Parts: sequence; C-alpha cells; structure tokens
Amino acid sequence: MNTPHPTTIRCLIVDDEPPARDILRRYISEMPMLELAGECGNAMEALNILQHRPVDLLFLDIRMPQLKGTELVKILKNPPKVIFTTAHADYALEGYELDVVDYLLKPIQFDRWVKAVSKAFQTAGPLVVPGPGAVPSESARKDSFVYFRMDRKMVKVMLQDIVYVESMKDYVKVHTSDGVIITKQSISSVEAMLPEQSFIRTHRSYIVNIDKIKSYTHELIEIEKVELPIGKLFRNGVRKVLG
Repeated sequence: MNTPHPTTIRCLIVDDEPPARDILRRYISEMPMLELAGECGNAMEALNILQHRPVDLLFLDIRMPQLKGTELVKILKNPPKVIFTTAHADYALEGYELDVVDYLLKPIQFDRWVKAVSKAFQTAGPLVVPGPGAVPSESARKDSFVYFRMDRKMVKVMLQDIVYVESMKDYVKVHTSDGVIITKQSISSVEAMLPEQSFIRTHRSYIVNIDKIKSYTHELIEIEKVELPIGKLFRNGVRKVLG
C-alpha cells in the first residue's frame, strides 16, 4: 500500500452520511497539497471510481450499505493509502490488520485529521507507526520533511531547516535557513503537520523550531537574530517545554 510521494495528493471520500462528507470536504480544502478526486455514498460507487480514476488517499467509512469499508479494501488489488473514518471503535484491530494508515473516530477533529494525512505522505519509504510515547530518533527527525504549495508547485522543506512559522491572516510565512516560503494555509494546519517534539506554538501567530531557540524570557523568544513574542495563552506551555 506504499506509493511514491505525489506532487498533489488526490483524495476520495467514501461515506454514506452527507454531514461526514461535508466535514472531510472542508478539511481537504484547507490543505493546499490535497485535491478532491471525488466523493461517494457507498463502497460500490467507490469501487467504480477507483477502477477508472487515479486516487492516492482514501477517506473510508466502515459501516455502509451493501459493502463495508473493510471489505472494499480487501477487494482492491492495489489500494491507495487508506484512512478509516468511522464512529465505531470496534473495527480498529481489523483496520490495522489491513495495513491502513490511520483510524479516525468521529467526530473527527481537524488537528487529528491533519496528523493522519501527514503520517501518510510526510516521509518517504514504508510507513512506521511508533508505539505510545515513542520519540522519533535523531536521524529520523533529520530526514523528515513536509511539502508546502508555493507558486503553483509543491516545495519540499526539511524539518530541521525550518526556523519559525509566521501567520499572515489566510497565509503563512515559513522562515527557513534557505529563505522564506509563503503559502496559503492556516497556521493551525501547519502546526498539526509539524512534530510536537521539535516545534512549539509560542503565539497565535508563531510556531518555532525548539532547536533554533537561542534564549527566552517570560515574554520573548530569541531565535537566530529575531525576537518573537510569547502569547499569554501559550506561556505555560512554553515554560513546560523549555523548562
């Protein structure tokens, strides 16, 4: 079920509940690298689409009329990456036995959804899901990357090169060691893409790379040659992380 990292990730929504499809459609519109390839209300419709249209990522409900989502995955000879979206926790074991990327329980929160998508396409090679409390190795962190859309193309950015992220209303500035990337994306969606072991939200408008911090006070963080504010709502979290 491993596929090459696409420039644009083509997504298919399969859910018999229109409100659930509405939420996923809205979430997909928030992520610049995602493209909605289609949506359908049952697995039989999805089977037809998958046979005639390229799809990279499948958001798949489990309990549906005629054919369950788990049965659809078993039928497919070369399935795309699959994220189950369901209200029923009792299918979790079966889902992971099918080598799915993630298993999201409804109601699905946006940050949890973004992490599932990032898990599918953030790193190259086989998907490795760490156990509870596991911390990625230093080499794994150095090899990790994300993609941002800029000037009609997807730009690969190594996580270790990101200095800080700055919000500008509907856009964000990603300040890196090589320059600045401006992308139409919310800072909350970027926050969900970045590993919490390496990045911290210090203000409603800023996310910083912990390794790049030179010094800090109660109200400011110095990162390279820039001083960034620490928001009142974020001070306790910053204090816990930085000690």
